[in-house]
Amino acid sequence: MSGISKFIVSIASVVIGLIFGALLMFAFGYDPITGYESLYQGAFGNPFSVGQTVRAATPLIFTGLGFAVAYTAGFFNIGLAGQALWGWFASVWVGLMFPNAPIWIVLPLAIVTGALAGALWAAIAGVLKAYFNTSEVIVTIMLNYISIYIVDYLIRYVLTDKADRTPSIGANASLKIAWLSELTNNSTIHGGVFLAIVAAIIVAILMARTVTGFELKSVGLNPHASNYAGMSAKKNIILAMCISGALAGLGGVMNGLGEFGFINLQNGVAPAIGFNGMAVALLGINHPIGIIFAAFLFGALETGASTMALFAKIPSEIVDIVIGIIIFFVGANYIITYFLERSKKRKSLHQSKLGQEGGEL
Repeated sequence: MSGISKFIVSIASVVIGLIFGALLMFAFGYDPITGYESLYQGAFGNPFSVGQTVRAATPLIFTGLGFAVAYTAGFFNIGLAGQALWGWFASVWVGLMFPNAPIWIVLPLAIVTGALAGALWAAIAGVLKAYFNTSEVIVTIMLNYISIYIVDYLIRYVLTDKADRTPSIGANASLKIAWLSELTNNSTIHGGVFLAIVAAIIVAILMARTVTGFELKSVGLNPHASNYAGMSAKKNIILAMCISGALAGLGGVMNGLGEFGFINLQNGVAPAIGFNGMAVALLGINHPIGIIFAAFLFGALETGASTMALFAKIPSEIVDIVIGIIIFFVGANYIITYFLERSKKRKSLHQSKLGQEGGEL
């Protein structure tokens, strides 16, 4: 399927999701026009709303990029949530360890540590895939649960004395920027959005303009042919998962250093940014630019949902259903494409066999 066709499918999925949401509101006695007006106002109606939307979209850009890198290399990284959790935890831990150090030391160190934590956690699945051909889907799902329990233990018994949350980090480890918050009427927007845009540019260059990106895509298309051509499939499998995990870890860093400033058990259990990042990547057709726009759409839906519930008295779960419908139609497109391609291959093989038999006769 061409890029234009995938783009059309993504747009159609959003439109169908919104239409279905409107029908659902109408069926339960709500005014869909009022509902969507409230959602729009909550997401873009004033500077504060815009700031909240950008804040919600920022970690999704990172986790969406993480999924896209792994997908391009031929893997489904379902462990984005666990990797983001490790990035969140590690960045906050660094911030707490150096409460009096200058910001130019602590903040970069915390960001890099969060990325490394996500990369190392994803590397487990990469090594198992490369050397034992295990299913990265099953392994990363299981690693999500393991990360939850380990991080919960560390929060309760290492960083605190049986507390449910860590202390808050200091200003020297925070991504918050005063002028940016003031520009948006004291919203929770932070400087992580600039890092997200830079990350999208770097990933775009990496995948389209470098030898590493070419090798990752080649391994994704055919690891055996890649090995025959002199590329190390094992190395690129592990590298793809490490890059994917590092980006997911940075998504967690955005929560730890940008939005919350701490990590607690309730927020730390399977961060939604991991699973939503997968949807963002699929909706954005796994392209960095598409992922940015898809992340802002999801951020707008998340931010506007609370306003819709508050002023239009429409349950915010309606927005969750809209998101689910969007994901369903994007996912259905991939399923349909997969079976169509298999059918074409079988037809081609059948025709070639008939041609060989005819030649023998």
